Amino acid sequence: MDEMRQALDLGLPELGLDLPEKRRDTLCRFGRAVVEQNRVMNLTAITEPSQVANLHLLDSLTVLLCQDLSGKTVIDVGCGAGFPGVPAAIACPEMKLTLLDSLGKRMHWLETVLPELEVNAECVTARAEEEAFRRRESYDCAVSRAVARLNILLELTAPFVKVGGTVLAMKGDRAGEELEQARNAVRKLGLAFAEAKTFPVAGTSHTVLVFRKVSPTPPGYPRRYAKIKQNPL
Repeated sequence: MDEMRQALDLGLPELGLDLPEKRRDTLCRFGRAVVEQNRVMNLTAITEPSQVANLHLLDSLTVLLCQDLSGKTVIDVGCGAGFPGVPAAIACPEMKLTLLDSLGKRMHWLETVLPELEVNAECVTARAEEEAFRRRESYDCAVSRAVARLNILLELTAPFVKVGGTVLAMKGDRAGEELEQARNAVRKLGLAFAEAKTFPVAGTSHTVLVFRKVSPTPPGYPRRYAKIKQNPL
């Protein structure tokens, strides 16, 4: 058994997750595909097999411990190499996943590799602040990891989510600080903070901030990205 699979098998019980052999195999196949493609395309700085298992695969699976995504429409905003959306979809194939990123080369690679892994996902190349107007309030859940500070991230994700849905924002050890700075954004975007769930990942703590969509996001949001960055909510 290789290092990636060993680390995955060790980490799943720590998270309280159990997956069938086939899904574990597919997760590692995806992890290895990322490492291989990284030789010709900038996908990740993490390439050591056990670290890929811990910091990409297991970390991504924490979203499944924050909400039952089975049968739900989910959009991964700024998915990059496919995290957290692809591992979550491998572990929970009943979800209906859309992967969104502005870099066409990454999305073309995902469109190529995912059918080989029998992973169903819609791959969309677009900027989040533009695509949000075409897909406004049409998803049960938006997930995102390592895209931007929370007050910026929420403006990019909340408009995609239906009233009654959720935003799952994956953050590191500064999650509490970012949450305090995003109170105004939470209120203006029609969200309510629900909970922060912290998980042990490779000796560190990673936090998923859970927000409920309690009212429609006002039509003026999201703004152009330059405006969002210049004047965060």
